[in-house]
Amino acid sequence: MAEQIFPTKGNLIKAKRSLRQARMGYELMDRKRNILIREMVELTDEAKKLRDSIDATYTEAYKALQRANISMGVVSDIAQTFPVDDSLTLSMRSVMGVELPKLSAEEQVLGISYSMYQTNSSFDTAYISFNKAKAITVKLAEIENSIYRLAIAIKKTQKRANALKNIMIPKFENMVKFITNALEEKEREEFSRQKVIKKAKLRKQA
Repeated sequence: MAEQIFPTKGNLIKAKRSLRQARMGYELMDRKRNILIREMVELTDEAKKLRDSIDATYTEAYKALQRANISMGVVSDIAQTFPVDDSLTLSMRSVMGVELPKLSAEEQVLGISYSMYQTNSSFDTAYISFNKAKAITVKLAEIENSIYRLAIAIKKTQKRANALKNIMIPKFENMVKFITNALEEKEREEFSRQKVIKKAKLRKQA
């Protein structure tokens, strides 16, 4: 590529500017990648804790529901009395230009929408546990989707950083080196030519 560039001072200035921009671009990509990786690691740790918590909560909820079914009969009719929760909202937050989801639900007072005479403590435990599991599920869905988006962004950022480091920066370094050497050689030739001319003039004057 360098051989196809005409060695002029103007092209040298352009090549140096392009090299400077490529190096700056690599630094930015590298910094972005590190920040995204750090964010993903933090979310991964949080997701692991939530998965452990949600597994325990669902286990407790289903055991309580099983006890309620055994002691009360099938409770599906009572379950129909619960109001539908449509308070979930989705917004976005940006981390180094990567849009990550933010799920939130209105915090509601846990009310009793069923008859206390028809149920027992096992049903109450199942009700409370499933509500807790719902809140954890919302948070876990937000985090796991964020991790997925971050993983894609990190891969793209790494690819761009590699292209700058392994292709663009060496290309512009070679270009700067080629033009610099060519100009220096041209200056040496010009200097030698001027010396020859000067000597010739001195001989004529003598």
